[in-house]
Amino acid sequence: MFRISNTVVGALNILSLLLGVAAVASSAYIHIRGGSDCQKVLQVPLLVGGIFVVLVSTLGIVGSLYRVNTALYAYLFVTFALIVGLAFFTVFTLFVTNRKVGQQVSGKGYGEYRVADFSHWLQRYVVNNKNWDEVKSCLMDAHVCQNLAINGGRNNDFLIFKHLTTTQAGCCKPPAYCGFIMKNGTFWEVPKEGPAVNNSDCSTWNNREDKLCYDCNSCKGGVLANIRNQWRRLTVFNACVLLVVTAIYALGCYAIKNNRFDSQCNHPKTPFP
Repeated sequence: MFRISNTVVGALNILSLLLGVAAVASSAYIHIRGGSDCQKVLQVPLLVGGIFVVLVSTLGIVGSLYRVNTALYAYLFVTFALIVGLAFFTVFTLFVTNRKVGQQVSGKGYGEYRVADFSHWLQRYVVNNKNWDEVKSCLMDAHVCQNLAINGGRNNDFLIFKHLTTTQAGCCKPPAYCGFIMKNGTFWEVPKEGPAVNNSDCSTWNNREDKLCYDCNSCKGGVLANIRNQWRRLTVFNACVLLVVTAIYALGCYAIKNNRFDSQCNHPKTPFP
């Protein structure tokens, strides 16, 4: 007779097994059909993560539903390692995203960011030349700089920005302190007297769609701000997952006890005469 803990552990692992298979299939689809550079970055993580989930889920299913304690011990060992890893990663994300940054541009509804405002780890990981080329490719593939402004005024005689994300604010327009004149959502005119301040971002800006401010420090700051915001949300998600995995670990421990008890009942020791 199946115990509740065995059934719950088995059901959860069947679900995770299906998710793992979906991840492997997604990686295979990207490999066969191809895709953008941004999509290809996900190919290997999806494959490795999917295979890992499939293997661990199989251990959980065999151990809980088929009463194989050896598999269940291996499953619990991996689960415990996952609990430790999630706890470490949650603390780490809080540590690298603990700075409150971003200067609100008055009346514009968006903030501008500087690379120096973020943790050194984020700067080294994201802003280095190799990773930044991949980030730029993803930004262009995602068309983040399209349809940023709408006509405003009674006669539609001027443009106003829609609500901009941190990435759009940093990458799709020159910084406000440059004093450029907006002609449309992505075309800006340098004043006759030149930029209002002598800053490398002002000279880096280019009206070409494949240039814009993708190489500006403001773009890097905007991307870092977006990563920080996403990681803050990920921290909450990680905390919820940590609770769920801990509960699964506890259920797995009960499942081992159930397996031992059922094994003793099915194979009772013969008493001495």
